[in-house]
Amino acid sequence: MQSVIVVVEHKKGHTRKVTFELATRARKLADALGGKAHAVVLGAGAAALGEQLKQYPLDLVHVSEDADVDRYLVDPTIDYVDAVAKSAGPSLILTANTMFGRDVAGRLIARLSAGYNADATDVRVEGGQVRVIAPKLGGATMTTSAFKNCDYGVVTVRPNAFAAAPGGAAQVVELAKPAGKTYTMVVEEEVEEASGEIGLEEAAVVISGGRGLGGPEPFTTLLKPLADALGGAVGATRAAADAGWVPYSLQIGQTGKTVSPQLYVAVGISGAIQHKVGMRTAGTIVAINKDPGVPIAEFADLLVVGDLFKIIPELTKMVHDAKAAHV
Repeated sequence: MQSVIVVVEHKKGHTRKVTFELATRARKLADALGGKAHAVVLGAGAAALGEQLKQYPLDLVHVSEDADVDRYLVDPTIDYVDAVAKSAGPSLILTANTMFGRDVAGRLIARLSAGYNADATDVRVEGGQVRVIAPKLGGATMTTSAFKNCDYGVVTVRPNAFAAAPGGAAQVVELAKPAGKTYTMVVEEEVEEASGEIGLEEAAVVISGGRGLGGPEPFTTLLKPLADALGGAVGATRAAADAGWVPYSLQIGQTGKTVSPQLYVAVGISGAIQHKVGMRTAGTIVAINKDPGVPIAEFADLLVVGDLFKIIPELTKMVHDAKAAHV
């Protein structure tokens, strides 16, 4: 493998933040492999998004506004990415570990007879070989894998696994429509889950709750009002999800989602390593806990010791009062 190809995920004119993270890591990987860094942007708005991606350290941004990409199920996307991969030669292909990214990955490995690694938290090159770090067995162990005897490798990467860093002058290239292709599976309607993955993983503020909340109700009556006041999203620990207090779509940690907000507020969370790996890249970490000796105190920027059931309502009121004063 030499080149690195990023499959861009976007919706309604907005590129997912993970795309910029993958574009930044693609540059580092391509340099280590001695190849080029590519991105593939398809569907409505691709041209404008391609111009946006020029600000990131890619060599080539391949674009097509082919209406078939949005009209039909994922097959047109596979045809375009397949064409770019075969033109680039042996390549590492990166997609986000999302519903869309996993769907693309599964079809690409069949099309390209590619190797596959899923749910990666890190991708690096050591000794000229791509190595993928990912949790396995429900997070009980972390594995390091390498591709063997394959020209192409496909990796789905957790959002927020890498930092995005602008800087580059990529060339935007218009893709030709793959010849002789016909499609039948039409997308009639898209239905989003109320607690969609985009909101939590891309939120600038995350208010997260743990076992200390004591049950499901405080997630709605305490955390949600504070998150709304700050324009953020609600998250949770695995313990809270396992207890059935919140859906697993809100779980943050080694076996859940990785978030990287500007502000992370951990409410009633001890801060075990399994949770830490899912939020350690947050800009500012504030912990609210009745126990001053909890593990999260060791890496939080601010630890507030006290009764969360009194602190959170007061904090929410202060946020509302501050906003009202600036209207």
